[in-house]
Amino acid sequence: MSTDKLFHTETELIAGLRDENTRSLAFSVLLDKYQERLYWHLRKMLNDHADADDALQNTFMKAWQNIESFRGDSKLFTWLYRVASNEGLAILQRRKKKGMLSIHSEEEEEGPVMQIAGSVETKGADYIERKLEEALDTLPEKQRLVFQLKYFEEMKYEEMSEVLETSVGALKASYHHAVKKIQNFIGDI
Repeated sequence: MSTDKLFHTETELIAGLRDENTRSLAFSVLLDKYQERLYWHLRKMLNDHADADDALQNTFMKAWQNIESFRGDSKLFTWLYRVASNEGLAILQRRKKKGMLSIHSEEEEEGPVMQIAGSVETKGADYIERKLEEALDTLPEKQRLVFQLKYFEEMKYEEMSEVLETSVGALKASYHHAVKKIQNFIGDI
């Protein structure tokens, strides 16, 4: 019997996670279902594979250890997303304390440049992407997270409100301020 047939609903999956007899199997289903989405959320947030991998591992360790305390006030994925976001923010805090917020080398900063119509220079897509990453690195952690959730992951403010435990109004304000800061940083590319 496939694991999909054992846990049809989220309620069944949670029950499986809480039952010692099915916990390992249910956790395997949990990993299959959410691991990739959470990894890419963390990867965008941290801009580093190793850090995203560490945060993801910590997220699932905490889920394993704390499934009993999951009250069910939100969806299971929302809870996992919140745990993952907190893990990502913790890594950003550690980087900030160490003075390592940006991990780009000077060599990467240059970016490809193409000559078009004589002296007019146009930067390539890699350069623009790098400038956006640099702009994101300048944002406070919460603004960066809100921007990434809204812009890259197209999450609705109501869902973000559940994940980040913040009002919709505050999230909209954070997103607006993040956009303005990014526009100012990037300027006229």
